[in-house]
Amino acid sequence: MAGKKVLIVYAHQEPRSLNGSLKDVAVAELSQQGCTVTVSDLYAMNFEPRATGKDITGTLSNPGFFNYGVETHKAYEKRSLSSDIIEEQKKLQEADLVIFQFPLYWFSVPAVLKGWMDRVLCQGFAFDFPGSYDDGFLKGKLAILSLTTGGTASMFSKTGVNGDFRYFLWPLQHGTLHFCGFKVLAPQISFGPEMASEEERKRMVASWAQRLKTIWEEEPIPCSPPWYFGQ
Repeated sequence: MAGKKVLIVYAHQEPRSLNGSLKDVAVAELSQQGCTVTVSDLYAMNFEPRATGKDITGTLSNPGFFNYGVETHKAYEKRSLSSDIIEEQKKLQEADLVIFQFPLYWFSVPAVLKGWMDRVLCQGFAFDFPGSYDDGFLKGKLAILSLTTGGTASMFSKTGVNGDFRYFLWPLQHGTLHFCGFKVLAPQISFGPEMASEEERKRMVASWAQRLKTIWEEEPIPCSPPWYFGQ
């Protein structure tokens, strides 16, 4: 939709991978709609995933006992977070929609993307107490996980060996995104691309492009336990 701003947080090493194609087609489709699209290509940026004292440029409030959460909260308020964090927070602040594009690693995000979440979504910026879930500071923004899996769709069903895919989405969609106030759209899951034919992989990319045409009309999921775990 014209005038909307989109941030794609992208975590894959190979530009010609399916993840790379899914990211590219999102940039193309959303740009064509008149959106402003920004990509944070975490591997290409050599993004630092570790949460350390280097994230605070000013003096620590308690140099004798380092507490990352406390120090980054204070540093955010004093505007003394490291420049790479400030940069990502700026992109987030401006975005109407954030797309996370990644391959599933151990039922979760790759370390570089976990590190982005750990460092960028700090207290004071993304949430506070009070100020979480529906009152999280990123409320009014949409988020969507677009991910690829090693296993097939049947492996990620209730009766499948991995259990329902919604189980692994709980900490990411609810515990992270909803916690910070995001409205979460249904995930785009491209199951088992490694085991799929070239034809099927093309279909995965095409169906994502197709969905993005009407993404602004979608209703967010009801982000609460029943959606994930049933009644």
